[in-house]
Amino acid sequence: MNLCGNALTPASPLFAIAGPCVIESEAMTMAIAETLAGVAQRLGLTLIFKASFDKANRSSDQSFRGLGMSKGLQILDKVRRETGLAVITDVHEAGQVDEVAAVVDVLQTPAFLARQTDFIAAVAASGKPVNIKKAQFMAPADMQQVVNKARNAARAAGHDPDAFLLCERGTSFGYNTLVSDMRGLAIMAETGCPVVFDATHSVQQPGGLGERSGGQREFVPLLARAAVAAGVAGVFMETHPDPDQALSDGPNALPLGDFEELWKRLMAIDAVVKQG
Repeated sequence: MNLCGNALTPASPLFAIAGPCVIESEAMTMAIAETLAGVAQRLGLTLIFKASFDKANRSSDQSFRGLGMSKGLQILDKVRRETGLAVITDVHEAGQVDEVAAVVDVLQTPAFLARQTDFIAAVAASGKPVNIKKAQFMAPADMQQVVNKARNAARAAGHDPDAFLLCERGTSFGYNTLVSDMRGLAIMAETGCPVVFDATHSVQQPGGLGERSGGQREFVPLLARAAVAAGVAGVFMETHPDPDQALSDGPNALPLGDFEELWKRLMAIDAVVKQG
């Protein structure tokens, strides 16, 4: 597929989708984006900046959700213009697709909505690449039907039917716990879509703290290394300057100061896996 101007093949170097869970403020978002742009330049890493303008699936209705679509898209547009990074963000409703697609380079679907046929069709018909997250309650092979829906909708709209990434973010395993099965990465790749591993949501503990989710961020590097060794196309990783103070998903976010060193290791593993 073509992803942000790059032809993505099984032999392509690992790419990153990274940024804060949610847009907390313009200043913080720009600071994170500038830091990540610097890392990408130093490492020769293709990086797509991720931040959500709204988190519609928070545990509590009292939790911070973001700055809203209008302000959030203004900030994401500024990230694109001032850092040169491509950007990706979530859409939660079919009615948001056109306005969001006019600003961002890649759309992302929340995991809980993977089986919503009309929603998947709407994002697929936008003409933009889409990162489709596997639902926590779905088996990897179930994603073939999601891909079929997306490809059919793209064809019907006259767009590229091979513009979809599939993203693994863990599978529900008992109460408030997720598990990542590396076999699922290979199974999802059988769809013909490049596979992305979400290293930070895979260590999330949904609703684990009652009014909010918990997480085990210390295991992010471990799972990321394992997924890259399994041959994924990209790694999704939320990062924050001070995860303990983050307004959303802090317990599973990678500290921004650890990002560059971890990605040096991931790129080294990727080079060995894809050599020859």
